Amino acid sequence: MGTDLHAPLGQNRGPGRQRRSIPFGRILGGFCLIAIAGFSLYSALLRDHLQKTQPVEAAKKEDPAPPAETKPAATEKIDQAGLTQVDPQSGANATRIVTGDGSVVTMFSPNNRDGSGPVLINANQVGQDPRMAATPNDSLLEDSPFGKLPITSPSGLRPMDQYARPWSGARGTRVAIVVSGLGLSQTGTQRAIEKLPEEITLAFAVSGNSLQRWMQEARRGGHEILIQVPFEPFDYPSNNPGPDTLLTSLSAAKNVENLHKAMGKITNYTGVMNYLGGRFLANPGAMEPVLRDIGKRGLLFLDDGSSAQSKSGTLAKTLDVPHAFADVQLDGELQQDAILRKLDELERIARRNGSAIGVASAFDESVDAISKWSEEAAMRGVEIVAVSALADDPKHP
Repeated sequence: MGTDLHAPLGQNRGPGRQRRSIPFGRILGGFCLIAIAGFSLYSALLRDHLQKTQPVEAAKKEDPAPPAETKPAATEKIDQAGLTQVDPQSGANATRIVTGDGSVVTMFSPNNRDGSGPVLINANQVGQDPRMAATPNDSLLEDSPFGKLPITSPSGLRPMDQYARPWSGARGTRVAIVVSGLGLSQTGTQRAIEKLPEEITLAFAVSGNSLQRWMQEARRGGHEILIQVPFEPFDYPSNNPGPDTLLTSLSAAKNVENLHKAMGKITNYTGVMNYLGGRFLANPGAMEPVLRDIGKRGLLFLDDGSSAQSKSGTLAKTLDVPHAFADVQLDGELQQDAILRKLDELERIARRNGSAIGVASAFDESVDAISKWSEEAAMRGVEIVAVSALADDPKHP
């Protein structure tokens, strides 16, 4: 219809409106694009689902992953038997053994070091790393009302073994020298530790002061140490060795208790040494329970040889207790020349018998004479060893 409302119907009509055709091609193309996109999305989802549900075994067969293995810092040597030995710089050796079923067993052991780096502590080793000499082995201690007491470990390791000073093992002329009374004089103790050669064994009196500190200094200095326990002398009580003296008049339980009080003063010692004690050492009934307890705890007993009536040696053999007996009292006469003569006598005994033990107190004269004599002994073929090396030990006959 035209725009002139007054024109007669049917007249002046313009050309008729043309009908538009429907674009079927475009619609069909759109459907195709939608179908292709939908199919692609469906395929992606299906593939992801199949990958998630695929068995682990099949995946491993398709794409086997190499087993992870950490390479050691050092080279490995594999012998024909399948043994792998690793010598890393970390302070430990690792030995890998391939078993019959293909599994690998790794065993670790301490590696020899040059003195630097971490310290590896092996609870079963005999002797101590010098860097750990002042540190007790906890497996060789038990708690008590009197402090930590020495014991033999469940594996059989004894304090006598753990805290022993190593020696050459040669069966030449061997001499052990024990300097006792450390801890009674602070200046005298410090002088003895600083001046005496490390081969000299040091015995600490339980009535001394600052024993734990002196023990640590002595051990760091390379010394083997003993604990010196007061025993009843013949002229007791006019000659009183000190508090908690072991007495023949006391019960066995009380004497063992006093022994434990003494033992709890310090740690890291290889044995017990008597202080005086002529009457007690001569009494088998009093000595037996004391020696039995010492041996049970993995310690040695050193008799200072001051009493000719001592029964300690016979009892110790009967009870299988490691023990030693001093051959010479070095400073009965407190002059350096006299002490040097006694040291020469000690050497003669050692040359005759193979070994000998001398004891002295920590007087300045004794320390000076022993230091001087020790410097010359090695040139004469005398090896100075710790007292544990000369003990009669039933475990190592």
